[in-house]
Amino acid sequence: MFPLRRHQLARLSAPGWAPILRRSWDSQALDCLAHWATHQLPLVVTRQSIDATTDGSIALGLPAPALWGRRRLALQVPRTAVLLFDEFPHLAEVRRLLPQPARRAVRDLLGALDACGAKARVFGSYGWQAISGLDHARPESDLDLSVAVEGVAHADAVARVLQSFSSARPRLDGELLFGDGAAVAWREWAQWRAGRTQAVMVKRLDSVSLQRDITWCERAALEELAA
Repeated sequence: MFPLRRHQLARLSAPGWAPILRRSWDSQALDCLAHWATHQLPLVVTRQSIDATTDGSIALGLPAPALWGRRRLALQVPRTAVLLFDEFPHLAEVRRLLPQPARRAVRDLLGALDACGAKARVFGSYGWQAISGLDHARPESDLDLSVAVEGVAHADAVARVLQSFSSARPRLDGELLFGDGAAVAWREWAQWRAGRTQAVMVKRLDSVSLQRDITWCERAALEELAA
């Protein structure tokens, strides 16, 4: 069975959408969902409960754009409803959506990430705007990045690169994604590694935990090598 990951996109089949649209939604939610189904737009994998993994269903979310009040819709769908899994766009694909003053800073960031062997994907408001073409981002929206890292040293190098981002707006936010699916906010990682906090919050598909040492990072690296 294909493993699920946080911030993974799921595109439903037409038969998969049909029972969702028959549910008892209010008119605003139904209009949004109908648009998503008609235009074959994806949903996003959210926190999974133990029940969801055992009964074959998947918890998915839809963060609606301004047209539908920026509502957050939660859905539980059978795994068989998913036609394919997809990913958020790369940072280079989203650059054109950013305010003009930030585009040069993003160009420099892309070069620095490439130099340390890292690729960034954009989730959050800007990621969704790139996918849907609708108005998700606001002037105060952060630029949320998910950057895959290969162990502690690589995570440190990537965090240093992200700290060098030279644009005040949008604010750069997001996560470092380790090989086993564990994720840490890169700002929290930098604080923790600098000794300014005693623990770091590690998010997984079905849990959140506080970690005080790097054992979990080393285990993630070993699992990635084994894969």
